[in-house]
Amino acid sequence: MTYHMYVHGYSARESERLTDQAQTLTELLHRDTRYSKGSQVLEAGCGIGAQTVILARNSPDALITSVDISEASLKQAQETIQHAGITNVTFRQGDIFHLPFKPATFDHIFVCFVLEHLTEPQQGLERLRPLLKEGGTLTVIEGDHGSAFFHPDDPDARQAIDCLVELQHQAGGNALIGRQLYPLIANAGYRDLHVSPRMVYIDASRPGLVEGFTKLTFAAMVEGVADEVEKQGLMNQDAWKKGITALYHTTEPGGVFCYTFFKATARR
Repeated sequence: MTYHMYVHGYSARESERLTDQAQTLTELLHRDTRYSKGSQVLEAGCGIGAQTVILARNSPDALITSVDISEASLKQAQETIQHAGITNVTFRQGDIFHLPFKPATFDHIFVCFVLEHLTEPQQGLERLRPLLKEGGTLTVIEGDHGSAFFHPDDPDARQAIDCLVELQHQAGGNALIGRQLYPLIANAGYRDLHVSPRMVYIDASRPGLVEGFTKLTFAAMVEGVADEVEKQGLMNQDAWKKGITALYHTTEPGGVFCYTFFKATARR
């Protein structure tokens, strides 16, 4: 299989978490992604459209085609875009590994939080490359759960994060893929490759990030795999509860949380 089961699930709460994440990180991750008028842009793996809204608003005169393998996610993405009054996005259902587009169709390809869910991410990048025009750009954004550090530090909280990493690994994905973007993209045949680390640093002076990222995005994401952790016996339940509580303690006055995303750009 080229895809693995989406470890975070498809609940309404997960949709809220993805939206919170996108809105909170707009400036950090998207400030330098702008596409010119008339550009043909492929968003490969749009999910529920959380990133699509930002992409379309930042490049209102570009023509964006957003694809995803999940029919349910696409339906939600379409509703989100319509509600936002955005008209420069077209949705198509499709598998990244077998997309129905002719070679050299797109000026740009955008891939955000997708590679971590592929069992063969380099092959996915290889399949996308022919769809770019010569000299066209690729933009990839991924996180890396191993980059999380925080105060107060807590061994149970670290183990809880490790449980999420392990579950994603078991399912065929890679929650540590951010650090691997350079070799993955280079080995897929792209050129002019540049990878930029984007750290989210959060303390009490940044209440929007405390709420939007530490609490509603990261801690909620880890807490969301509680049932599977218990089912597999990956962690003592008392320790698990203490770890999740400790993660939320980092959102209190005096708490600090850091996490690094990686943004790569390259050309065909």
